[in-house]
Amino acid sequence: MSWTPLAHPPATFAVLALALAIEAAAGYPDALYRALGHPVTWIGRLIAALDRGLNRGTSGRRRAMGVLALVVLLGTVGAAALALTALAGLAGSYGGLLLLALLCASLPAQRSLHDHVAAVARALRNEGLAGGRRAVSMIVGRDPETLDEAAICRAAIESLAENFSDGIVAPAVWIGLGGLPGGALYKAVNTADSMIGHRTPRHEAFGWAAARLDDLVNLPASRLTAGLIVAAAGLQGLRGGAGARSAGGLPSARHALAAVRRDARKHRSPNAGWPEAAMAGALGLALAGPRVYGGTVVADAWMGDGRSAAAPADIERALALYRTACALLWGLALAAAGGGFLL
Repeated sequence: MSWTPLAHPPATFAVLALALAIEAAAGYPDALYRALGHPVTWIGRLIAALDRGLNRGTSGRRRAMGVLALVVLLGTVGAAALALTALAGLAGSYGGLLLLALLCASLPAQRSLHDHVAAVARALRNEGLAGGRRAVSMIVGRDPETLDEAAICRAAIESLAENFSDGIVAPAVWIGLGGLPGGALYKAVNTADSMIGHRTPRHEAFGWAAARLDDLVNLPASRLTAGLIVAAAGLQGLRGGAGARSAGGLPSARHALAAVRRDARKHRSPNAGWPEAAMAGALGLALAGPRVYGGTVVADAWMGDGRSAAAPADIERALALYRTACALLWGLALAAAGGGFLL
């Protein structure tokens, strides 16, 4: 196998399966981050430089410069990822596969997301409301001082559901379809959206292209994420829910699917409603709803028709569901790799 097949399925799905396993086991080591940084920080520096250099003038000019910035960003990231794929190919079939898997393992964030969300439940139990607010402020943008315990728990579960989609499933989809270049290009778009895709006076025009492209590239992953959560709820229900019965009831695939069908399209985001509705229905909760960002109330629709009084135990139930869904994602990657090679 030369380097060229490593950039196409089924080899890309083999890279993905190995990368997901590596990242779940080791995360992104702190020592590596201190020594080299992280691909997202490198991408972020380029976006910040483009923002400083191009984001000026009239609204029309800012929008045009935002399109140019996105083209420069994707061209730079894509060229670097293609070069790394070519270099990995020099290590041979198996060596190249391993090297690409190690590089791709930096793109999803299964372990980091789990740890940050678990920290919210732990802080609430050990430090009370102040600790919970401090912990949840690390993963959500809403005003933490406006949150009571139930709102903190809902925020953590919503963040888990949404970030499972755009932080794990989406990069996995694009790695599977396009190898390291596909995953890196997705990460560039997603990082651009998080940095400049906001409706603020400075970025509403300049970040328009990044925000619209991010909506588009996240569309398949959001639907797949909802399906994974529904399937995970079904599996946990069959096997007893890993202790979920005593913590608030077994997850329900039927209620998860019903919530997705009823509520997903009511969300102001074209993608976030799918995983949030699935998580809400599976756990018998009501998520999203009115929230406060920067002192402004955002009247979002509710996802799910269960109770809004979430508790730390519900965060732990959500994390158990998340772990099962991550395992299902890994199984899909492995099956796609094996099936493709057999064909």
